[in-house]
Amino acid sequence: MASACWRCLARPSQRLLVPAPLLTPYSYPVPAAAFTTSASQLARAGPGGGGKTVQKTADTGLSRHIRAGKRLILGKKKKRQSDRTKPPAPGERKAFRKRIQLTNDNALAVPGLSELTAENIVDAGSIGKVLSLSTPELVDQLRAVEAFKPTQTWNLFRAPHILVRQETVDLAKQLTDAIGKKETLRLVVTGDRASGKSILGLQALATGFLNKWVVINIPEAQELTTGATEYAAIPNSEQFSQPVYTVKLFQAIYKANQPVLSQYKVELDHMHLPISVNRGMTLAALANATKEPEFAWPVFQAFWKELLLPGRPPILFSLDGLAHVMRVSDYRSPAFERIHSHDLALVRLFADALGGKTAFANGAGVLGICTKGNSLTIPSVEKALAQAAAAQARLPIPPRDPFFAKYDERVFDALRGVRLLPVKGVSKTEARALMEYWAASGILRMRVDEKNVSEKWTLAGSGILGEMERVALYDVRVTM
Repeated sequence: MASACWRCLARPSQRLLVPAPLLTPYSYPVPAAAFTTSASQLARAGPGGGGKTVQKTADTGLSRHIRAGKRLILGKKKKRQSDRTKPPAPGERKAFRKRIQLTNDNALAVPGLSELTAENIVDAGSIGKVLSLSTPELVDQLRAVEAFKPTQTWNLFRAPHILVRQETVDLAKQLTDAIGKKETLRLVVTGDRASGKSILGLQALATGFLNKWVVINIPEAQELTTGATEYAAIPNSEQFSQPVYTVKLFQAIYKANQPVLSQYKVELDHMHLPISVNRGMTLAALANATKEPEFAWPVFQAFWKELLLPGRPPILFSLDGLAHVMRVSDYRSPAFERIHSHDLALVRLFADALGGKTAFANGAGVLGICTKGNSLTIPSVEKALAQAAAAQARLPIPPRDPFFAKYDERVFDALRGVRLLPVKGVSKTEARALMEYWAASGILRMRVDEKNVSEKWTLAGSGILGEMERVALYDVRVTM
């Protein structure tokens, strides 16, 4: 056995003597896989058409079992599940986005606070106090003219209150003194972002309602110039009216000023109007006379002429977002040229009043509020306000940039001679009063002492109101 094995090992291998090309091993043919095998598998399926396909190779006679899978169908669209929810009605999303909530039953009521009156808003002793706007008539009037903003934190408290700061008393005194002398106060409110400019405008509107003035407010000036409302050319004029917005403004004027306007009657003849206007009609009835947009602007012109007559109540005309009406608007003329904002009739009305071209026989206050949240950078506005600030401080007026050729003369005409009211942060005394009110309402859960007041005041950039709310009430606003 062992000898046989050694003979096998000693014998030369016959495999090494055969040429290499003759030793090619036999390989079974393997078909190449196509992109899809469904068609070929169905073609090779037997007459039974079962799930298994038996295929014999021609060379070996062996059989392979191929299990047919699912058919691959490209381009088949999946059925979408139908959305059975009811779509929102037209304007429902905007109404939800701009809703105003002025009460919160979960907040604690703060007793012992005085109500805002026409006397204490001009009193220097009210500085640093929180006063209540709980009078239903005043709240309804402010809501009618859209003085409350959706971005303000009214929904955190039991009832609306305001902080009387130094700027509040200064603005109220300037308004009452000018109207008491039957003069016109043309004022522009400026300041940093979130410093409380819109709240100051609300306090000015509250001053007008408390003093029985006719209050006209344009809450968002960008709605007049961004091409978001309908417009039409005024016949025999280069101006354009915005009839739908004029009807909306008429309704706000009627709701807010009905008790005052009901005491005065029409004195001029308005035979050219498309509606019937008699001399015995009250101004409130005139403001509510038209609901048709095509008749809105002629009736508004007649209403404006009646307000300018001697013996009428004073007027407070306010606009929030001044920079938006000091530029070229997004509207187009019939020649497809962009229309300047001052060629829009409502904007021209405010620009003439702010620029001093309109004579108010009974005194008036024209208030323009600058915004920083969505403000535009307009060199003409910045230069005009800088010149007005220098003139108010009796400093040398800065000249225009000689290398900038795109200044707008209409902007300089509208802002020439206006007074400025810069709004800065509140003082530590005012900040303490505000934090004490927050703590009494139950939304600020910390000890209000000198240390915490100084900390929040410093973190808020020296008392910027919006930053103070963000620092102190951040956790509460996130959970709302």
